[in-house]
Amino acid sequence: MVNHSKYIWEDKRWTDFSWSSDELLSHLGQARQTQGKILARVKALGIPLISQAQAEILTEEVMQTSAIEGETLKRDSVRSSVVRHLGLSEAGLPASDRHIDGLVEILLDSTQNYEKPLTAKRLQSWHGALFPTGYSGLHKIRVGKWRTQAIQVVSGSVGKEKVHYEAPPADRLESEMKNFLNWWKKSKGTMEGFLRAGIAHFWFVTIHPFDDGNGRIARALTDMALAQDEKLQMRFYSLSSQIMEERNTYYDVLEKCSKGKNDFTAWLTWFLDCSNRAMQKSETIIGNVLAKADFWQHHSQTEMNERQRKAINRLLDAGQSQFKGGLTTRKYASMTKTSRATAFREIANLVEKKVLIQDPQSKGRNVHYDLDWS
Repeated sequence: MVNHSKYIWEDKRWTDFSWSSDELLSHLGQARQTQGKILARVKALGIPLISQAQAEILTEEVMQTSAIEGETLKRDSVRSSVVRHLGLSEAGLPASDRHIDGLVEILLDSTQNYEKPLTAKRLQSWHGALFPTGYSGLHKIRVGKWRTQAIQVVSGSVGKEKVHYEAPPADRLESEMKNFLNWWKKSKGTMEGFLRAGIAHFWFVTIHPFDDGNGRIARALTDMALAQDEKLQMRFYSLSSQIMEERNTYYDVLEKCSKGKNDFTAWLTWFLDCSNRAMQKSETIIGNVLAKADFWQHHSQTEMNERQRKAINRLLDAGQSQFKGGLTTRKYASMTKTSRATAFREIANLVEKKVLIQDPQSKGRNVHYDLDWS
């Protein structure tokens, strides 16, 4: 029988998901193997470092899930919100805003409370947290309620638009979301965890129930599904970070699978491979956490005041050679709320103690420093 539907949801049986198990088997095996290595390494960190690793990964997740939607957040503001919600030190960090706090709260709720039922009310509260002002950019939207308008995903300039996808009409949302939530409940513990996470992600963005924020909520649902699979209240890899790196492919495979037959093999293959790459990348983040712990262990007997520790932690958080423009007297004075004269003396003191080193290429007013990572 020929399927003449333009979009997958136009077929009445569109949620009868199918895929080729033979094609997915090796991809699933690789993802599970990497997952096992990551979780084993996390367990070896110890509780204090686990919290630090969680803060690093959650910060990255918040930054990148917003970047996928074209929104650039300030890392310091994101980290400030993350460490405050996790009960860690906020020393030297600026205040965050309601918008960032809302996204952090959603991601934490999806994982820390992964055992709580997923309901329409809970999803709508997440949407309200994403848009606390009732606006998306300059546009007023329906907050905490299903959309009432048609939704199209469009690219191109005015007059040359290309429609990549059109979501189901608004009058179908109640029944579509009811089916999704029933499936979520019934599939928990009865379906392979990675496949369930991938299906949940695709299903939710296909329905597109809100005026805006659907992608961010879909990725939170993905984290929740994976947390239920791992039975862990913490995420130790950022899928959003990897999706951001592969954003064009992500949108291409979503578009391809949103049209035609109900064969999700292509989407699930990409999802499994993307998850595998995300877990491999988390090795770097966990490595940075260990490097930070090693640094403070090495300098456990080095005398420093609170301002110096605050500046050093900012450099450690950024990572080796990643503090933009290096540490200067002006930046030190700004982040520690002290005078430039004091900043100059305290930096010189840290250089003398072999905590900081001067970039040999910098001179005069452009002198800047980094940690002695060796």
